[in-house]
Amino acid sequence: MDTISNHPTGASVLAPPWQAAQTHSRYLRDLLAVRPEIANWLKEHATSPLTARQMTDFLASAAPNSDESLKRALRQLRQRVMATLIVRDIGGVAPLSEVVESMTQLADVTTNFALGFVHRQLCELFGEPLDSHGEAQRLLVVGMGKLGGRELNVSSDVDYIFVYPEEGQTAGGQRRIDNYDFFLRLGKRLIGTLGDLTGDGQVFRVDMRLRPNGDSGPLVGSLGSLENYFITQGREWERYAWIKARVMNEGVNLQQEWRQALQDSVRPFVFRKYLDFGAINAMRDLHAQIRREVARKDMAEHIKLGPGGIREIEFMAQVFQLIRGGREPALQIRPTLQVLALLAERQLLPVETERELAAAYMFLRRLEHRLQYVRDAQTHRLPSTEADRLQIAESMGFADWPAFMATLDAHRATVGRHFELVFSEPEEGRHPLAGIWEEAMAGDESIECLSNLGFRAPQALLQRLQSFRQSGRYLQLPASNRDRLDALGPRLLDAAAATTTPDATWQRGLDFLDTISRRGAYLALLQQYPQALRKLAELIGSSAWAADYLTRHPILLDELLDSRIFDVSTDWQRFRQDLQARLTQHVGDVEREMDILREAHHAQVFHFLAQDIAGLHSVEHLADRLSELADIMVQTTLELCWQTLRQRHPHPERRPRFAVIAYGKLGGKELGFASDLDLVYLHDDPEPDIGELYARLGQRMSTWMSTQTPAGMLFEVDLRLRPNGDSGMLVCPIEAFRDYQLQHAWPWEHQALTRARFCAGDPAVGAQFEAIRIEILRQPRDLATLRDEVLGMRKRMLDQHASRSEEDFDIKHDRGGLIDVEFVVQYLVLGHAHKHARLCGNLGNIALLGIAAELELIPVELAAPVQSAYREFRRMQHALRLNAKRRARVERSSVSRRIEAVRALWERVFATP
Repeated sequence: MDTISNHPTGASVLAPPWQAAQTHSRYLRDLLAVRPEIANWLKEHATSPLTARQMTDFLASAAPNSDESLKRALRQLRQRVMATLIVRDIGGVAPLSEVVESMTQLADVTTNFALGFVHRQLCELFGEPLDSHGEAQRLLVVGMGKLGGRELNVSSDVDYIFVYPEEGQTAGGQRRIDNYDFFLRLGKRLIGTLGDLTGDGQVFRVDMRLRPNGDSGPLVGSLGSLENYFITQGREWERYAWIKARVMNEGVNLQQEWRQALQDSVRPFVFRKYLDFGAINAMRDLHAQIRREVARKDMAEHIKLGPGGIREIEFMAQVFQLIRGGREPALQIRPTLQVLALLAERQLLPVETERELAAAYMFLRRLEHRLQYVRDAQTHRLPSTEADRLQIAESMGFADWPAFMATLDAHRATVGRHFELVFSEPEEGRHPLAGIWEEAMAGDESIECLSNLGFRAPQALLQRLQSFRQSGRYLQLPASNRDRLDALGPRLLDAAAATTTPDATWQRGLDFLDTISRRGAYLALLQQYPQALRKLAELIGSSAWAADYLTRHPILLDELLDSRIFDVSTDWQRFRQDLQARLTQHVGDVEREMDILREAHHAQVFHFLAQDIAGLHSVEHLADRLSELADIMVQTTLELCWQTLRQRHPHPERRPRFAVIAYGKLGGKELGFASDLDLVYLHDDPEPDIGELYARLGQRMSTWMSTQTPAGMLFEVDLRLRPNGDSGMLVCPIEAFRDYQLQHAWPWEHQALTRARFCAGDPAVGAQFEAIRIEILRQPRDLATLRDEVLGMRKRMLDQHASRSEEDFDIKHDRGGLIDVEFVVQYLVLGHAHKHARLCGNLGNIALLGIAAELELIPVELAAPVQSAYREFRRMQHALRLNAKRRARVERSSVSRRIEAVRALWERVFATP
């Protein structure tokens, strides 16, 4: 890069290509004319990005000792920063990120320098403002908008909100005043220090209109008053404004605990813990107001507020933050480009959309700066004269104005198109089926219309609809909710008619709408996204269990919009990271941690449910995924519960020597959607009297998983398979577990052990358990005695659960069903594992049947049909339960061949020698 040279006349000028900066910026030319010493600053600083340290050093070297000298130093710094950025940016060496960060650093440095200076001055008169503990307080300066987001443009206003920690009084000065008076004086002087127009210009124009109650509200307010305002008066547009809020205090001005307290107050106001689709309407209304103002002032060519402008890109990024930020803390960030990138990474925006919006944003922001460099004016209007237009076009790298405008118009069109996709008005116009919903059509006409749509019981449908619309619940809804419901009702009829089970879909869909009728955000989602309503109809029409699950957990409605819902390649690492990020936001808040676990689990189960109904999983593959998900939730629950107990351990820095053993369906990785968890807790900790601590841990884990919270239940937990059942210790020492299994366990407990596995906790304890499991399974057993014990257990189960029907067949309990297959496998493992270690693998019944056949323990010609029968029985059982069948029963004749295959193997295995 060329440096500054001295003109023969003595005037400082810039050598090419820096000449372009002077040519472009009248402000820079005038500045160098009246402040030639700035040329020396440029020689030293314009060859690399500016730093906050350089700015601070400049102010320190100026050593201001009065209001006037302070103002002069601050403004002279601003002149130097502006000159440097104009030279570097127009010279093509400063990317957008450098420009906005340098301007943000200038704001941070000057604000903090002035804040400290004025605070010291006031303390000489009035003393320090004290909090309730007698500690000195500092004014919290909250940067809003682009300042908060570290995206400040080169001629921007700065939006501030002033908050002080607590009410009280000052102490130590010439006279005492209330803290409010102290900070009011401080705020006013800070504004003047930065914003007064002097012979050196101003540092920043200061805008305080974003404070509570705007211009009519107090200039400063306590943290308590701000919290109260959020609760009682905070409006939707203020949530949008506070997304980018950032406490600017640094150095001596920073009191970390109060900054954290402010952030903790702001977060729940901005980011709802539920998915807030009502924000779309609020943001749409806000943007409509802005567009009306733009039209009134003839600002169509305004690159910030006009169609396809900067504001629309920001709105798109921030509406996703408002909707999802409470559920996904990663979205609680400020810079627009980072938000867009994260939305693409999370597949909330298509990657191509993010690329187009990011390219448009950078183009518009670069253009914004070039418009402002000309006269250092806060302008976003395109120039009107030919000369000015050519100058802007060339500074943006174009040969002429038409070429520049073609690119600008393309970017604005792209932004506008994406904006309309996000913020388009819900489907308008009267729906053809609205008359049925509103009962405006005559009864016979309605019945005929519904029959033509495929409904089999139109009369019952109309009666149910009439009852719904005349119910007190419906009539007492807020008007906005009832309007949304009335808009959705006809569309639900239409969507139900498109399914294979229109009557059931309608009935379940109406129950769901009834459940969410008081939750405007959910109604807004379905109204805003018609495709979500169609997916809802398809899902609940296919499965009564899915309808019930969604009705119990309506927060899952958003998952219908997730493009990843049909992605069967689950990213478990990302799932764990996201779950941990959400939990990190609420450390120590037990209720919220429990809800987060449930919300994450329910959402993932819902993904699997949608994939299963779409036919994307085999039963085995689905069970593997549900089991892996359960393992993660049990492990996470263990970690969270241990955090509440670890200080009671003699060595709290160590992880607990504790293991969770899964039995039953989780142990065999055959978990279904509604399965409970059969768990056993073990420990191997030599510390004396440690059993009580681990008992508390086990009890707490069970409570965490089985308690009903506002988010529902995680799992029903069954601990009866532990040694000695309900009368045994809740957490068993590992050696006591081994002794019990060797000396006291019933045969059925060894049967259960064939499909038990370590699923969470200390892997070392888990490895000990596995060694014990194999030791027990490989004990030599008398086959005749084992046969009698297994047959006796099977008879007891038949007496309790078999259907005893000639026509119906209970897939699980009847002879020739699932339990028969499981008992055959368990008998083969217990009877022959002492000779064949392969039988000890926790591989599932289908694989173990294959191994037994390879080992010639059973004939291959008998094993293969039973493997097929077992797989089909599980599929049928799963399908029946998806339709809310409590007992999985089918017509016996439809599965007679499979029953015969299982009975044939049973007779072969258990035939008396």
